[in-house]
Amino acid sequence: MNVTVIGAGLAGCEAAWQLAQRGISVTLREMKPEKMTPAHHSSGFAELVCSNSLRSDQLENAVGLLKEELRRCGSLILRCADETRVEAGGALAVDREGFSAAVTAAVRAHPNITVAEGEVTAIPDGEVVVASGPLTSDALSAAIAGLFPENSYLNFFDAAAPIVTYESIDMDRAWFASRYDRGTADYINCALSEEEYLAFWKELCAAQEAEVHGFEDKHVFEGCMPVEVMARRGVQTLAFGPLKPKGLTDPRTGREPYAVVQLRRDDAAGTLYNLVGFQTHLKWGEQKRVFSMIPALAQAEYVRYGVMHRNTYLDSPRLLDRYYRVRGRERVSFAGQITGVEGYVESTASGFLAGVELARRLLGREPLDFPRETAIGALAWYVSSESVTDFQPMNINFGIMPPLDHKVKGKRNKNAELSRRSLAIVDGLRERL
Repeated sequence: MNVTVIGAGLAGCEAAWQLAQRGISVTLREMKPEKMTPAHHSSGFAELVCSNSLRSDQLENAVGLLKEELRRCGSLILRCADETRVEAGGALAVDREGFSAAVTAAVRAHPNITVAEGEVTAIPDGEVVVASGPLTSDALSAAIAGLFPENSYLNFFDAAAPIVTYESIDMDRAWFASRYDRGTADYINCALSEEEYLAFWKELCAAQEAEVHGFEDKHVFEGCMPVEVMARRGVQTLAFGPLKPKGLTDPRTGREPYAVVQLRRDDAAGTLYNLVGFQTHLKWGEQKRVFSMIPALAQAEYVRYGVMHRNTYLDSPRLLDRYYRVRGRERVSFAGQITGVEGYVESTASGFLAGVELARRLLGREPLDFPRETAIGALAWYVSSESVTDFQPMNINFGIMPPLDHKVKGKRNKNAELSRRSLAIVDGLRERL
């Protein structure tokens, strides 16, 4: 038995690992380094091309629950993330290069996985998991479209934030802290007065954008909204969004600032920081000009400017089942953001489930059936539910999970109870994994 997995991103590596761990031979196809996309910067697997972290690690948050489910189920991606994590308050952030290196080494060393480099331009025969990502090449996109002559792709736009060096940040105008002093002081906070904020907002709204073919504001996914698009929604949108000062006190004044730009560590050494919430597709020169109006970043050195990509995904509720298989063509499965799950952790979860269930089918076993009460199952349900008529990329959230059968006071308490319910189910399923 051999399965071809296309794409060595988070979803593809997770799917390949779960198959290989169950004794299935895997050929992992990856077009890097022979062919790169504008968002790729290295030849390593599981490259985090967006500077966002893996988000909250707290069980009162749905993505925190999803991560814990994956940990308990033997996820390669979560194991490598935990091994390479950097401090980020209550979030799971990683040294991106170290994380990629750890995943790459583990995958290449597995005796049941053979890596084949080079672009895939057609759907191979036999069992296939397509985890080619949101930047699938034109040739492979055409091949995938050929599977669905009666249907079509959807697409949206995704943006990444700039990264600056720590030594170029003016720490006389910035300070380390986390909101409400929760966790450790892992974020650099750059205060703006009302006058500074209004001047910054005005220039941000007027700044020149790079040309992105087919771009319209309405197609931007809300979770990766470019900061300039957000600014155009109103003068206070940023102040109540990524620049909200609530829970932060400027040690220079002892007061809450008018607005705060936060920077998060991007590597384990703490030499690089990314601008939280500053995904953008401004021209590079405009990024430097406008972001330099933030006092602590007046002399900032940029090691990477913000970039924007067009992301492509399937109309999955019409095409895929709850195991991420193509309905009527079950030999082909999909995983990752191409299915319409949004986020690194969600992509990992889809690769995990696709790999586990495909292995069970090939070994003649019954499906494991993660129910909707689990985050893994709820995400698969959303992607495959024909009741979802206006399909949009989705992060995991408690809203797509069945409610509790009893009342619990307080949102955090309710979410914690939902997590306890889910993890009890997952612990029961683990014995059959």
